[in-house]
Amino acid sequence: MRPFTTTILAGGLALAMAAPALAEREVTLGMQDNEVSNLFAGAQAMAETLAEVSGGEMTLTIFPSSQLGDFRAMVAQVQAGELDMVTVGYPDMSYVIPELNLIGAPYVADDFAHLQEIVAGDWGQEMSARFEEQGIRMLDLWYYGTRQTTSNRPIESMADMAGLRMRTPNVPFLIAYAENTGATPAPVAFAEVYLALQTNQVDAQENPLPTIEAMRFYEVQSHVAITNHFIASIAMMISDELWGSLSEEEQGWIAAAVAAGGEENNSRTNAAEAELLSTFEGRGLTVTRPDLAPFRAAMQPYYDTLEAEFGAGAIARVRGDN
Repeated sequence: MRPFTTTILAGGLALAMAAPALAEREVTLGMQDNEVSNLFAGAQAMAETLAEVSGGEMTLTIFPSSQLGDFRAMVAQVQAGELDMVTVGYPDMSYVIPELNLIGAPYVADDFAHLQEIVAGDWGQEMSARFEEQGIRMLDLWYYGTRQTTSNRPIESMADMAGLRMRTPNVPFLIAYAENTGATPAPVAFAEVYLALQTNQVDAQENPLPTIEAMRFYEVQSHVAITNHFIASIAMMISDELWGSLSEEEQGWIAAAVAAGGEENNSRTNAAEAELLSTFEGRGLTVTRPDLAPFRAAMQPYYDTLEAEFGAGAIARVRGDN
């Protein structure tokens, strides 16, 4: 199993020749995304920055494409001290921190800026403490894209969702999005979505625009509705034990690298989303922008279910409305 390794030693060959004299420290990072993803490009920028700001004393080795297993396997490796860092979808740790289901609920976060505010606020800081109880520390939040809905008929309003057979992942909050807006959810494995759309097993699906492009779903769908129902994000995590063992200077190097990587990832994802709507229209797809107020209102029964588990007012508290 070969990692993708980015090791840049500041000062070029002369410093590289002197490398044995340095106390070089390798940091390992595991991710599910592949080498053509915006997330990987961000990780590359992170590696370059880490080598630069540390003068070559600290390097980053990246294991993309689930080389080390899925995110749960990699989180376990971080907890066991076998891996230093991992990228995880922010709500995906709900399997050990159930309260994260609240931020996964559709329309709880308005956009990525709002999600950043939530994570930086009181509720988000409580979640950060819960992460640390699990042996991992959250360093940053990177933008992964906003999920939109494609279909083989126009979605001009929520009424047009009625009767749609919508592929969703086997994720409760995305199944709830389909059900509560009038569609019929049909969990289909991600690798099988294109064929399911092509053969009319399902006639709609939802994903971020870059995913719709990468998986060529535009070839078997005629419409894209801007439903903005979920803001996807990636948490950059590090072993809490490792973090505690680093000097203040070393922590600063990693923080600077993570910030640079996030900027690269976010700018790429934002640019892709801005360009793809025009690209899809150029390919003959119709883009619609339904009124989202009814979509948000339709989620109230799901919010009620969550608040029965996590307490009255939990959604408003996460959103920062109270």
